[in-house]
Amino acid sequence: MKNKELYTTRLQAGLGLIEETKILLSIYELGMTGSQLYQSALASGLFPMISARRLRNIITECFSPRYLKTNSAQFLKVLSQTLPASVFNQLLLIYTALANQIFFDFITEVYWNHYSGGSDTIAIDDAKNFVINAISEGKTKKSWSETTISRVSSYLIGCCADFDLLSSSRSPVRSIKFIKLQDNTLLFFSYWLHFQSFGDNSIITHKIWRIFGLESNDVKEEL
Repeated sequence: MKNKELYTTRLQAGLGLIEETKILLSIYELGMTGSQLYQSALASGLFPMISARRLRNIITECFSPRYLKTNSAQFLKVLSQTLPASVFNQLLLIYTALANQIFFDFITEVYWNHYSGGSDTIAIDDAKNFVINAISEGKTKKSWSETTISRVSSYLIGCCADFDLLSSSRSPVRSIKFIKLQDNTLLFFSYWLHFQSFGDNSIITHKIWRIFGLESNDVKEEL
């Protein structure tokens, strides 16, 4: 694949991790590395039910690529205390999708195709077919075993449920929950892209908006 990140199993380290992310943001201080955050989180006593190894994996595989590498933790730390959960969770959804290409593509190719096609459910088999097709198209570094395919499929469904795109029931068939781009989400990421030197047209056509099923004309109208 050219110009596109290969699919990984990184979601196995954590799906939405919304509550854990909020706690880590409360600990985070500007300029902290992942290692420093881990040490502070470990010493904080705020994760009594999580092992040290598990906490390290959460920070290394989830928090760091989503919020440290994007230089967004400093902003999210403040916003986590002021924004309604419905908006703040959308911010986390976008950063999670940007850090996990397989999750981004599942939303844009499976979730929205089902929704626009009139379907009100997505099944675990839909996720499995998506993963199998991705492997056959060379979107993974190497072929995955049946067990890995099943696990990753469940991660995709579970992550969608965490961010309220699908129902949270444990059924193999989940109800689709319509997600609408919130005004504050639109404004935050428009400015976030602007301060990364994206021009107006580049902002409007950025792939971020596809997470919400929007084309460039839709984004322009929303703005």
